[in-house]
Amino acid sequence: MNASTTDSPAPSVPPKRLAFFERYLTVWVFLCMVVGVALGKLLPGTVAALSSLEFGQGSQVNVPIAVLIWLMIYPMMLKIDFGSLVGVTRRPKGLLVTLFVNWLVKPFSMAFLAWLFFRHVFSAWVDPKTASDYTAGLIILAAAPCTAMVFVWSYLTDGDPAYTLVQVAVNDLIMLVAFAPIVMFLCGVANVVVPAKVLITSVVVFIVIPLAAGWLTRTALLKTHGAEWFERTFLPRFHPVTVVALLATLVLIFAFQAENLTTRWFAVILLAVPITLQVYLNSGLTYLLMRQLKVPQPIAAPGALIGASNFFELAVAVAITLFGAGSGAALACVVGVLVEVPVMLSVCRFCNATRGWYGRAAPEGGCQPP
Repeated sequence: MNASTTDSPAPSVPPKRLAFFERYLTVWVFLCMVVGVALGKLLPGTVAALSSLEFGQGSQVNVPIAVLIWLMIYPMMLKIDFGSLVGVTRRPKGLLVTLFVNWLVKPFSMAFLAWLFFRHVFSAWVDPKTASDYTAGLIILAAAPCTAMVFVWSYLTDGDPAYTLVQVAVNDLIMLVAFAPIVMFLCGVANVVVPAKVLITSVVVFIVIPLAAGWLTRTALLKTHGAEWFERTFLPRFHPVTVVALLATLVLIFAFQAENLTTRWFAVILLAVPITLQVYLNSGLTYLLMRQLKVPQPIAAPGALIGASNFFELAVAVAITLFGAGSGAALACVVGVLVEVPVMLSVCRFCNATRGWYGRAAPEGGCQPP
């Protein structure tokens, strides 16, 4: 065999790079906070009027937020191919670890951290009523596994795209039936009264309806126009819509929370502590369990990120629906938005730096679409 063939170095793989918007997402979140807070302070009447727009008196479902959340969630649901669920049954370890952490560890660990910090460690600075509101917001945040940003994290860590899609699809299906009961149970333990009707309505409005709409649209267009047109022409049209809706949602959220963010900035710092710990603890647990079970790194890395990140769009919407836009629960979820992006990017860097832990063997392999 020719020496030049055996000794030639393997071609280098260019590092993953995000699109301009995703690459500077932390910057956009900060700018949205500045713009939102400025609007809340400079135009309090206009912001109050927007905040008062509800779907029916006493529903607490804010119309502008609901519309913008729809514009964000619907394109995400369009990407989910539920037919790919069949292929994961042959390689279930990675999915089972992710589901274990998402549903049996994360909400309960966040409830524990909220109790620990706001009932004990931070009790000198937080009164019991405010502590209950913060606890409720943190529980809502942790009970909603990430959907949208998962695909970004998976891309950055060279994750198996088909398997990531399966993890998201299964999480969405479980969220339909598990989100409301978990929030009600944990908030009940924390002595927070959550109206069952309002919470279930939130799940229907923000999960069931867009999920059904996305599935129906995807099914119809794949049959009439084919997969290539759907993936290359139809889906890209929604990217600017999603971006604008996300930025507008953040601006509104920060505008509604302007008073809290400027007068309770110390609370923002306190809330960031359990949220940050929760991300690192759950991502680390998922990553170590994956390695122990010999799950390949392209599944382990995005699994760890899914196991730690949160569906903050849904969490903010539910917190606003249940407790109001100016509540401590909504503030806790808004802090989750601030913390999520930089912390998750650091987890991505850790996963990429430890790729060698998993070696070359891939006992379970990637999940191939059936």
